[in-house]
Amino acid sequence: MQLEHYIGELLYRYSCVTVPEFGSFLTQLRSARIHNHTFFPPSKAISFNAQLVSNDGLLIRHISDSLGIPYEKASVEVRKRVIAWKDRMENGEKLSLKQIGLLWLNKENSIQFQPFTDINYLTSSFGMASTGAREIARLPIPEGTGSPSAEVRTLTGIPSRRKSYLKYAAILLLSVSAGAVVYQSQRMESQKQQIQLAEQQAQQQLQQSIQKATFFDTTPVNLPSITLNATRKPLYYVVAGAFRVEENADKKMEELRARGYEPQRLEPTGHGLHQVAFNSYTSAREAINFLNRIKKEAPEAWLLVSEN
Repeated sequence: MQLEHYIGELLYRYSCVTVPEFGSFLTQLRSARIHNHTFFPPSKAISFNAQLVSNDGLLIRHISDSLGIPYEKASVEVRKRVIAWKDRMENGEKLSLKQIGLLWLNKENSIQFQPFTDINYLTSSFGMASTGAREIARLPIPEGTGSPSAEVRTLTGIPSRRKSYLKYAAILLLSVSAGAVVYQSQRMESQKQQIQLAEQQAQQQLQQSIQKATFFDTTPVNLPSITLNATRKPLYYVVAGAFRVEENADKKMEELRARGYEPQRLEPTGHGLHQVAFNSYTSAREAINFLNRIKKEAPEAWLLVSEN
């Protein structure tokens, strides 16, 4: 079974694909860029995290549905493949996963990863390829001939106007990137002003209600309810795992309760992952201290900051 084929299919749709008992392949959006006179379209940068090994059910469920086999059989096939991968790397081989990347063990016996760049997993950039810009070498103009002749061409046979087109394309690309940054900055500033305005209006309403109440010393006054649209303080969650299958999240909750914790279930993510946290904190320092302690027991735990 070509396990890397199914991993690649999921990388088009998800930002994290976990291979149980092996590690996780992560994707991060990367904007368009220019490098060594080459224009690259927006893409997904692939990385590897050997600490995220908990089975979230995503990969095995995808293999089960694709091959039409039971979930348990797909899980066994994945486990066999993982064992074979580990044996090859422990024997000093470099593991090459087609269209994903190269993995190997360093002297400290840690997995190293080098992604391949022959495929773009960002679906919105479908059909876009990298474009190279070659330097134009021009023929010298003979002395005494006046203005350059229209017959003069570059040594490469490319019309001289090509260089101008590339300049315009570069300027347009940089303008679009700058415009996106400016738009995001203006949007954040607008949201900040709206929050400040809401707080000011709420304070004014409260002062007006208090002033009206002072004119009636004997008769009770029912003050109107006031809704404050203030920003809530963030909560810090130490997450024990994120699961594609909800039953696996329930099992994790039971496991943590049995170990003496008071776990919490978070709202499913936009990708449909069910997250289970050891606990929540209002102080970032307390959350980080707990995360550092729990890392020895649960190295796959991570910190999640929520402002909802």
